[in-house]
Amino acid sequence: MCGIVGYNGNEKAVDILLDGLSRLEYRGYDSAGIAIEKNKKIEVIKAKGKLLNLKDKLNKKNLDGTCGIGHTRWATHGEPNEINAHPHVSNDGTVTLVHNGIIENYQELIQKLEKHNYVFYSQTDTEVLANLIDYYYKKYKMGPIDAINRTMVRIRGSYAIAVMFKDYQDEIWVARKDSPMIIGKDKNGTYLASDVPAILKYTKNVYYIDNLECACLKKDDVTFYDLNGDKIEKELNEIKWDVSSAEKEGYEHFMIKEINEQPDVIKKTINSLIFDNKIKLENANLNEEDLKSFDNLYIVACGSAYHVGICAQYIFEDLARIPTRVEIASEFRYRKPILNKNTLVIIISQSGETADSLAALREAKNKGVKTLAIVNVVGSSIAREADYVLYTLAGPEIAVATTKAFSTQLIAIYVLATELAKINKKINNEYYNELINEIKNIPEKIQIILNTLTEKIQKFSSKFSNIHDAFYIGRGLDYAISLEGSLKLKEISYIHSEAYASGELKHGTISLIEDNTLVIGIATQEEIYEKTISNLVEVKSRGAYVIVITTEDKDVSKVANDTIIIPKTNKYFSPSLSVIPLQLIGYYITVSKGLDVDKPRNLAKSVTVE
Repeated sequence: MCGIVGYNGNEKAVDILLDGLSRLEYRGYDSAGIAIEKNKKIEVIKAKGKLLNLKDKLNKKNLDGTCGIGHTRWATHGEPNEINAHPHVSNDGTVTLVHNGIIENYQELIQKLEKHNYVFYSQTDTEVLANLIDYYYKKYKMGPIDAINRTMVRIRGSYAIAVMFKDYQDEIWVARKDSPMIIGKDKNGTYLASDVPAILKYTKNVYYIDNLECACLKKDDVTFYDLNGDKIEKELNEIKWDVSSAEKEGYEHFMIKEINEQPDVIKKTINSLIFDNKIKLENANLNEEDLKSFDNLYIVACGSAYHVGICAQYIFEDLARIPTRVEIASEFRYRKPILNKNTLVIIISQSGETADSLAALREAKNKGVKTLAIVNVVGSSIAREADYVLYTLAGPEIAVATTKAFSTQLIAIYVLATELAKINKKINNEYYNELINEIKNIPEKIQIILNTLTEKIQKFSSKFSNIHDAFYIGRGLDYAISLEGSLKLKEISYIHSEAYASGELKHGTISLIEDNTLVIGIATQEEIYEKTISNLVEVKSRGAYVIVITTEDKDVSKVANDTIIIPKTNKYFSPSLSVIPLQLIGYYITVSKGLDVDKPRNLAKSVTVE
């Protein structure tokens, strides 16, 4: 959470910084600020609220410097206001700094620095960093690299920092530990950012800076250092994402654009894993011998990725017959899980930087257990640290509420489960081929849903903009995907929403149903279809307004007030189709309420702190 950006080159820095921050607003929008080097001074401008407020301030200034850093904040320490906004400056202005992360021992460091006559104007942990770097810089008089390295050793927590020193013109110093940062380079200068979209417009050539490393960005070069201050070499990598994928391209919001991109990105993900009708996982560093060695699976994830894990549990256990457990990442390591040498821990994360998921991965590795990452961002921390990696080729996902990343994660699960089932001889070749063909048909069926149902869902969603509660129910995989549908609605529309396994209704939940309560039922699983319909009849008889999502071979007109018919597919792959109407319902109800779909309050895209 929080977004940082920096530029050092030959162009006007303020324009590049503002453009980069606008592409990082999904990471935080409580306040924003920039620092520009001008006439051997560093000028800082900050504003509370969204980036537009900062732009208004900057319109009144003439900042033509070519070196600067910027920040968009999601408040963790200190309320959202201009004082707490970044950049932060040391007492005498020697050090100016932006920071993404949390410094856990900041109170201890404040006490230390106060003994040396440092005073603090904000409520943030970040201001401590600026003054601590300043303290070491002046005490040892060995330059920025020594001051930053001594600071890194002294602090506990996570951080990605960008620092400017008044005495070192045309230089930006950066360092990281457990918070994301990439560094870009092209003929016009050097760049830094928390995430790829911020600099994708300017360069596709990036360096990945590792934990406890720092770097100096000059106008035409980047030098990397280890914790001892020794220079180290880094490989320049090319980002494969298209620039257009980080633009709205005529859509009103990124979320609806990303919903409509799903057929294309799912097809790309499938084509990266299936060749000549055979699943190939060599690119993930997985071979048949590895897969045979795992006799149980742990899936660890947060938010929507956790819901992918719930779907995966049903599929792995039923199709591949492998015992599977799903864990919320923030609970995993504190629960002290019992892992054995034949366990595979699967970490699912769009960004590859999710703090709790990264911590869970490291816990698994510390116990000597193999790990598989399912991530969207090449070079991310989780991708680099896992033993095996399956990349989901969703491209940049800008809207805070995930859609296309979720859908490509499901594809990775289908492919992995199908291959495990074959290797463990739980399915024959004929069924293996049938499953592969069904996976390959998913993009076309999603496109049919988008073409035929979007307008219908848009029309009936508007009448639900004033509801206070909504309930999603289903059984099996339908229950798993109802969890995601409920989250989509609540996180962007602020409507209270819950998902329940249909069989749990009589155990207390049905008491919440009253006249016109919205209930969305998902009924795609043949084996339990009649039981789900029976549950929907119960809630309708108690006054609920019932929307049913089901397949084209079913008639639910007697139980449903509104019906959403989706194409039929193999039962294991139904979540990929049923989630599309759920995404559209959440989107259009939120639009009808006049809310900011892409940037819901209090949420950021990537949760990079615990």
